[in-house]
Amino acid sequence: MTISVTSKKVGTSLNPENLLEIYHLKTYYPVKGGFFKRIIGNVKAVDNISFEIKRGETLGLVGESGCGKSTTGRTILRLLMPTEGHILFDGRDITRLSGKKLRETRKDMQMIFQDPYASLNPMQMVGDIIGEPIHNFFKKSKSELKLEVMDLIDKVGLSRDAYYKYAHEFSGGQRQRIGIARALALKPKLIIADEPVSALDVSVQSQVLNLLKDLQREFQLTFLFIAHDLSVVKHMSDRIGVMYLGNMVEITDKSSLYVKPLHPYTQALISAIPSPDPRIKKERILLKGDVPSPINPPSGCPFHPRCPVAVEQCSKVKPVLKEVKPSHRVACHLY
Repeated sequence: MTISVTSKKVGTSLNPENLLEIYHLKTYYPVKGGFFKRIIGNVKAVDNISFEIKRGETLGLVGESGCGKSTTGRTILRLLMPTEGHILFDGRDITRLSGKKLRETRKDMQMIFQDPYASLNPMQMVGDIIGEPIHNFFKKSKSELKLEVMDLIDKVGLSRDAYYKYAHEFSGGQRQRIGIARALALKPKLIIADEPVSALDVSVQSQVLNLLKDLQREFQLTFLFIAHDLSVVKHMSDRIGVMYLGNMVEITDKSSLYVKPLHPYTQALISAIPSPDPRIKKERILLKGDVPSPINPPSGCPFHPRCPVAVEQCSKVKPVLKEVKPSHRVACHLY
């Protein structure tokens, strides 16, 4: 798929405090049909979103399954080709990089995948899995490489004999620690964590989350933390963006989002969080209908068919994400 860019050229970062800046990002998957398999439409997985991540902070990205969270992360890493828009990383536009330049950029961006087993090579020992990124980018002797890998194994809380074992010999939490060690191997600036604890037992989730926070302080990491569990996102994030049907509908700091969410969709999500105190009764906002198809999204606001407070304008004009309070942006005609 070819990239279409906006007429306004974005060449360098507009704010040096930001490590990552996204402008009008779109990622569409073509839908083919008919005898000749022609393109008859597009799945609008990510449909014109803009946001930024400051150096050293964690931005949480939440929403229902299929809202475009993972596609956003993979597009930023250029594992997927963006259809339109700009990705500015560490001050330069990486949207159309390819070949050697893209490969060099990827040293500074790594990913922790959701499934800690499917993302690990079952034919390689753990030492080789963690050491492979270092081997690919730097010329080091076997002894130097082994020392670095052993240090990473220590930092993620595994015993050193893990170096000579295979992925199937570990539990889910231990496998995810291996994935984290591999992501740290090149000392990246940005790590995109794609639901890193959703496949783990609840008892193990807190251990992995605390490990990520400790490593963030030690390595001065910046995180894009993708998840659907709002309590996990609250624990990890400084700011939170809420996605619905490929669109960013609200973005603000976590205290504002959980205390006074503005978008009706965010309000429904927050109302669904169970309270640990059974004596506290919460008013649950129940949404009617199903999430529309991303192949044929509704006109106007993508949330209006399910919105309990929609007005006539919502079905005609798509709202723009705008700042309605200091550092609080929302895409809703009510504000």
